[in-house]
Amino acid sequence: MKRKITLLLCVFCFLFSLAIVQSGYAAAADKPFTFGLLLVGPYNDHGYSQAHYEGGEYVERTIPGTKMIYIDKVNPADRPGITIPQLVDDMVEKGAELIIANSDDMKDGIREAARMHPETDFIHISGDDVITGMAPKNLANLFGRMEYGKMMAGFVAAMTSQTGKIGYLGPLVNDETRRLASSCYLGARYAWETVLKKDPADLKFQVTWIGFWFNIPGVTADPTQVAQNFFNSGYDVVISGIDTTEAVVVANQKIKEGKEAWAIPYDYVGACEGASAVCLGVPYFNWGPGYVSFIKKSMAGTFASEWLWLSPDWKDINNIDTSTIGFARGGALSAESGIALSAFISDLGAGKLNLFTGPLFYQDGSVYLKKGAVATDKEIWYMKQLLKGMSGQSSAK
Repeated sequence: MKRKITLLLCVFCFLFSLAIVQSGYAAAADKPFTFGLLLVGPYNDHGYSQAHYEGGEYVERTIPGTKMIYIDKVNPADRPGITIPQLVDDMVEKGAELIIANSDDMKDGIREAARMHPETDFIHISGDDVITGMAPKNLANLFGRMEYGKMMAGFVAAMTSQTGKIGYLGPLVNDETRRLASSCYLGARYAWETVLKKDPADLKFQVTWIGFWFNIPGVTADPTQVAQNFFNSGYDVVISGIDTTEAVVVANQKIKEGKEAWAIPYDYVGACEGASAVCLGVPYFNWGPGYVSFIKKSMAGTFASEWLWLSPDWKDINNIDTSTIGFARGGALSAESGIALSAFISDLGAGKLNLFTGPLFYQDGSVYLKKGAVATDKEIWYMKQLLKGMSGQSSAK
């Protein structure tokens, strides 16, 4: 009898232990894969940071079992004295297994945080630590080839302008912003000279920098005032290179005053909303596909330190599942310009047209690309000046 009782107790203990183990497995299986976003601006800025936030939402919809946490307004004005490693510590404590820093300004901080948390994967958007060899093994770089989107912006600006005067509302000055402003100029010059066959001397392309990615009162130049100055001095198209929508807001004001005014915002697919009378379109980032690729690798344990600079999906640049760079056409784009834009995009995608082909010169007259030379990725990535033909500063004073 005692043996039977002992045997039953052993069986009960075994089954109880098995149940505990299985419940542990179930709990582990139910635990979401948490990823974090550090956003330089507000998550709902209708610009750069919102594009990233919605990219995170795309991940949650696309990969079962994922959960996003985020901290926005990660910049010295909104969070004085707070460091990137401090914010990363908080995210790791909340279970983040992969963390994305979305601004060039976060480069040093996210590198430090990655070294402090070697078991966590990190993505730095727009950075180049992998190229320079400074990236730890758990840090990757991701960006989109917005140069193409900016070429499209410049193209429709020149196709539309009645004065030949195009203003570029720039953020701060660095390699990235120089190459994007220059891409706009190249697209505008191609439309002006090759499609419209107008005199090159009649095209004016002015770049004015505000000093940061968006307005910080008392720190940056006021982008609203810069846009107003453009329109008040004969510029009829303003292309935005900043994260927010001041260009289209001011253009809307100007047409109500009876002026001809058009604008091209930046970053976010919905940036033309409410501005159909003036918005020619918006080159935008679609972060979902890139995020999904990295997060799947992290979940599978195959995440690697790599530098990805993703092109548009030329089969459909506005495909949300495949294209990192898109161009959403605005209500103010004419049918004629729309047809010309389609041909321009087709030629870019087919490789028939490469605007980064020499001869091209920097502002100071030095050679950027010799005649017939096609720029390498690094030659585009690291642009040291604006191009000849553009007005504005090539470096911060």
